[in-house]
Amino acid sequence: MMKPAIELLAPAGDITRARIALDYGADAIYLGGKDFSLRAHAINFTDDEMRQIVELAHSRGKKVYVTVNIIPRNDDFDQIIAYAKRLQALKIDAVIVADLGVIKVFRDYTNIPVHVSTQANVTNQYTALEYVRMGATRIVLARELSITEIKTICDAVKGQAEIEVFVHGAMCVSYSGRCLLSNYMTNRPSNRGECAHACRYNYALQEAKRPNEYWPIEEDEHGTYILNSRDLCLINHLDELVAAGVASLKIEGRVKSAYYVAGVVHAYRQALDGIKRDYLTELDKISHRPYTLGFTFGKEPTQYYPASREEQSYEFIGLVNGDTTMILKNKVQMGDTLEILSPYADADGKTFVWQGAVQNQPETTVTVVGCPYSLHINDILRRPKQQ
Repeated sequence: MMKPAIELLAPAGDITRARIALDYGADAIYLGGKDFSLRAHAINFTDDEMRQIVELAHSRGKKVYVTVNIIPRNDDFDQIIAYAKRLQALKIDAVIVADLGVIKVFRDYTNIPVHVSTQANVTNQYTALEYVRMGATRIVLARELSITEIKTICDAVKGQAEIEVFVHGAMCVSYSGRCLLSNYMTNRPSNRGECAHACRYNYALQEAKRPNEYWPIEEDEHGTYILNSRDLCLINHLDELVAAGVASLKIEGRVKSAYYVAGVVHAYRQALDGIKRDYLTELDKISHRPYTLGFTFGKEPTQYYPASREEQSYEFIGLVNGDTTMILKNKVQMGDTLEILSPYADADGKTFVWQGAVQNQPETTVTVVGCPYSLHINDILRRPKQQ
């Protein structure tokens, strides 16, 4: 079992997923308000919802970090200053920023701790130490670093700031997310929270004088996804990251589902707690692209993924919202074997056979039929994916 204290940091795209992340074992969550967050298409949080989640997290001894990590323009700053003052009143635990001007705003107008976002592309100890000099208390490193490079930076800032790294989730073809494809192709600025994920599109080669002829860049009748990355997964290498001096392990996914948040957080929580199981099989049950170690142990040739669709071996059937009820997510019918995903040991991993009629109206509340176990709010019911 791992001895050093290490933070498990989970994404929260809305208030439901925030509660689920906390229930399933996150030590801290990160979320965005309605403004200045790089996930503009997540539901995000009103000030009142943020206040509720901060109070809930603090009552459990956990933390809430707020993203203000867009790349701002001149006319954004009056609103950013006002927003900073509102966040101060909400008693959040830190703000995640990528821009030097935004750092100055939070230093001048609040006493909120500043975490430097991965969008700042910190790849060396000298840059990390300069951010520390500016008052940063944590640096979220670029995803493109090896564990040797991570350790060098951890050693350099030890005692002055914490180091946070991503351990799971979607990767970007551009350096730590600094991409302009979305801007040029769809007029949706990625660095202001509106990325269209143009890297996931299917590309082909066209010769200028043959405008109606297309050739796949690789010999495949479906074309090629040359900019499309696999998903990062370091669950079997957490010991090395802890030994390197990393203080926080971050999961990507503020636009992912409640099922994704529950399953990924649950797996990493168990890994950190030393519970032995086949984590990759568990993580295959959740929506993902094929996994990669990224750059953690040097350049890995398998980062490219030649398709656009995600895959998963299990389907999300329902989110428990009462003693015997759930919010239906996908069709269930008589004879289906359902598995319970739960942060509670009395239910987690247990299976039962659905004894009721077909239910196929997503987002309606239905009675769970045939379950002999006690269910808990935010337990997940799932089933092997049907072909």
